Amino acid sequence: MNDARLNTIAVTTMLLATSGLVGSAQEESRVQTVVFDRAIQPGEVVRLDVTCDCEATGATATVFGQDVLLFHVGYADAWRGLIGIDLDISPGTYPIAVVVDQVGQLPIATTRELVVVTKRFPVRQLRVPARFVNPPETVIERIQDEAHRLQAIFETVTRPRQWQRPFQAPARAPTTGSFGTRSVFNGQPRNPHSGVDFRSKTGAPVAAPATGVVTAAESLYFTGNTLVIDHGLGLYSLLAHLSKFAVQAGDRVRRGQIVGFVGATGRVTGPHLHWSVRLNGARVDPLSLLEATKESKETSE
Repeated sequence: MNDARLNTIAVTTMLLATSGLVGSAQEESRVQTVVFDRAIQPGEVVRLDVTCDCEATGATATVFGQDVLLFHVGYADAWRGLIGIDLDISPGTYPIAVVVDQVGQLPIATTRELVVVTKRFPVRQLRVPARFVNPPETVIERIQDEAHRLQAIFETVTRPRQWQRPFQAPARAPTTGSFGTRSVFNGQPRNPHSGVDFRSKTGAPVAAPATGVVTAAESLYFTGNTLVIDHGLGLYSLLAHLSKFAVQAGDRVRRGQIVGFVGATGRVTGPHLHWSVRLNGARVDPLSLLEATKESKETSE
């Protein structure tokens, strides 16, 4: 789904919710929205479940000015979606607008609040080769091109949803670098750490966190040998610093399949696996995604 289509859905949802083209307040009570969360803070993934006591044909939702891509779940009149709270989202109260379409009836619109609270991230000091802090002019064009190509991938929303089961960690190892940590390389502040690191040895296997399609498998300046997996509905995994690939671009991989091996390529202080997740463009903590996709998670109103 392209950006124009997503924007059309968002605008339509807001117009329905604020016009007379939706059902009454009494009808609104027939729609239930439940949020599952580890925390509601920058960098978190929040799961939204929508059910309706009606003969529904579909549901849409928006928050942060973007669409939450809902998918039908295994029982009647129920939809689910994942909300990514980007690292740059300011604390505050944000409305989630939901519209449920009915057979032969006006759509039902409702809203609920998502209250984002402050999160303070630690700072880490790292020493790396100087070329990874202040790259030479000869590689600037390469770095910019790689950044643009990754951004274009992350902005592409594909259907259908590829994953069916909960996400799993891509490595059997302790985590080290925390998501969102403010990184200072050789005394110079740089962008926050956009993923989570696993302390693994070179050559240790790396598994696909969930089913998806490999959209990139190449060597990048900062992240070294890098895999990007499209899980559908705007959800992507990036696995970095690999020593070798076990798959290539275009391959469809299943959850738990070996897709590469741990290495120390790119900007690193030693061998490890870096796992980043993008959700509709938002930088989110992969460990939060593991929690959000657990089927056994209890509900909270």
